[in-house]
Amino acid sequence: MTNNRGTLYLCATPIGNLEDMTFRAVRVLKEADLIAAEDTRNSIRLLNHFDIHTPMTSYHEYNRIEKGHHLVSLLLEGKNIALITDAGTPGISDPGEDLVRMCRDAGIQVTSVPGACACVTALTISGLPTRRFCFEAFLPADKKDRRRVLQELQEETRTTIIYEAPHRLKKTLQELLEALGNRKLSICRELTKKFETVMETTLEEAVRFYGEQDPRGEYVLVLEGRSPASIDEEERSRFEDMSVQEHVELYESQGLDRKEAMKRAAKDRGVSKRDIYRSLLEEDGGMR
Repeated sequence: MTNNRGTLYLCATPIGNLEDMTFRAVRVLKEADLIAAEDTRNSIRLLNHFDIHTPMTSYHEYNRIEKGHHLVSLLLEGKNIALITDAGTPGISDPGEDLVRMCRDAGIQVTSVPGACACVTALTISGLPTRRFCFEAFLPADKKDRRRVLQELQEETRTTIIYEAPHRLKKTLQELLEALGNRKLSICRELTKKFETVMETTLEEAVRFYGEQDPRGEYVLVLEGRSPASIDEEERSRFEDMSVQEHVELYESQGLDRKEAMKRAAKDRGVSKRDIYRSLLEEDGGMR
């Protein structure tokens, strides 16, 4: 350890199946001087199961600033602290990210003990593209912020992962459908548990299904991104009412030379540069 300072360990814990606990996580939790847990009442069951007797303290959304400073002071004194959340990887959609930043600012070493993570687990079994994806966690509760995020998702081409609680699922599905239109969707429920389910569906079908069924369990929504083809079609439609001459001049007004402006216009319209050249010849004043 550098300068006799302690280390903050971000320890992933199971999201439903205790067998997903790693050997390293058990060892780190046993060897740490202190465990900071999101909910000590919940975490004590996990610690008892693995015969871990390390002292524990609470660290959650409502004490993250005050308790964060206290934990940093202990780390500066040389104590090693393991941070755990109720389930999954600390720092993912929880106040652990604040503690990590405080430690980084104080020059304290932070390391991860990787393991279960609901968003990655859902993505990999969703059947949707995994090469490019974004994680939205829970959509904002504030109406203005929520509307802004939904507007941003309208143009998102990557697979999108969203967490949702059962009592808000119906509303969220309806809002997604209204904002994004009908898209493919995988609804992952009770991940790693006995009754794990993955429903491959669409937003329209999901809204209809949960109009008749009451949601139960914790949900991860894996949503198809907007098709690049639909974006290309929308871009092309923007220029339907614009003459080729006007289209080329639009790019020239942005500083492009005639040759590059013609090339851009051809790409926008899905035609060849030769077609653009021919159209310019046909339009009055097309070539100058």
